[in-house]
Amino acid sequence: MTPPPPRGTEQRKRDTLHRLDHEVDAWVATADGASGAPYLVPLSFLWNGSHLLFSTPAASPTGRNLAASGRARVGIGPTRDVVMVEGTVETVTPAELSEEEAESFAAKTGFDPRSLATPYLYFRLRPRRVQAWREADELEGRELMRDGRWLPAD
Repeated sequence: MTPPPPRGTEQRKRDTLHRLDHEVDAWVATADGASGAPYLVPLSFLWNGSHLLFSTPAASPTGRNLAASGRARVGIGPTRDVVMVEGTVETVTPAELSEEEAESFAAKTGFDPRSLATPYLYFRLRPRRVQAWREADELEGRELMRDGRWLPAD
């Protein structure tokens, strides 16, 4: 099977935005601030056009790491068509989250942390860097966003 030709920047951006709008799950990487121990978990997310919204138990390693560091790296999609997002994280309590955003999160992910006995927090990840590539021939030009700004099309 012959792989498709490499995509240009504009097509990669369209594909990336489509993936952000339609995918439900991502791999979320964090690190413990004291030990530097990495932690990787799958979490469901909502993309609202400017940030990714996640939720996880406040006391979980991921919840503690996100709240303490305010940073994360996220992988979305299969390894041969991946979107990597790095960004800053804002911790949001369920009471601080708008009803509209909480309902949108629950509708997209099929999961409503507000209904659980375990204390959950929400986390807004604002992208600072976005990369997308399929194969080695797309490694060059994989960066689509830098310093929170989409790069111009090629």
